[in-house]
Amino acid sequence: MGCMQLDFAGHSILLDQPRLMGVLNVTPDSFSDGGRFLRPADAIAQAMAMEEAGADIIDVGGESTRPGAQAVAATEELERVIPVIEAIAPRLSVPVSVDTGKPEVMRAAVAAGASMINDVYALRLDGAVEAAAGLGVPVCLMHMQGRPREMQDKPAYGDVVAEVRAFLLQRASLCMEHGIRAENIVLDPGFGFGKTLEHNIALFRALPEMAACGYPLLVGVSRKTMIGQLTGRGVGQRLPGSVVAAALAALNGAAILRVHDVAASRDALRVAAALAPASA
Repeated sequence: MGCMQLDFAGHSILLDQPRLMGVLNVTPDSFSDGGRFLRPADAIAQAMAMEEAGADIIDVGGESTRPGAQAVAATEELERVIPVIEAIAPRLSVPVSVDTGKPEVMRAAVAAGASMINDVYALRLDGAVEAAAGLGVPVCLMHMQGRPREMQDKPAYGDVVAEVRAFLLQRASLCMEHGIRAENIVLDPGFGFGKTLEHNIALFRALPEMAACGYPLLVGVSRKTMIGQLTGRGVGQRLPGSVVAAALAALNGAAILRVHDVAASRDALRVAAALAPASA
């Protein structure tokens, strides 16, 4: 398979090496950084800092999808994300992604300067596939069992790897039927979204298999509960575990790492790439 790339408005990102997507939550209740970047000035400063630290994409989200999170109305989500996207898109030399499942937010965000859609619902909300197809930007399709409010209430699978893989490939196929180009599709196994620690570990170990499906693979484990379960650390103490997981994901086929700590993650990827044994 040749080297893949994502085509954003104005430029492309070659996926010849793992790329970093910096997380910018403009929410009061995200599990890790809720409330820190609600003010547009703070969000702009954080976006600029992440680009300087080596982020290849900035992902702006206005609705928390942590376990137990309450849904946010589209009007409120728009009020949170659109001013930030309008402010940062002209200032950055890297693309801006919008983390949303709502078609009206997708359209407004792309009009404001976003050039990617990152959807935890994999474009399953009414009108989302049609909206994304009409916008013509890259999309990331994530697997989630249930919805954020109840997704961690006894998640169960027969074969988590097979089921997640089949779901993602089915969603990718549906997207192409609606006119979304295959080269504009990214897949995300959805670590922590309706999955136990055992499910997450099984999926992580299957990353080479998932990456072989023919689509770029996005992995987001930064600061998540699975890191806390493995280390016994609280959210604010999960940096070492998060960067180790990011490096391991990159070595096992992830094309994009969604992270909170860009500089540390960039260092981890560089060291891993330099010291890892050459592939057979």
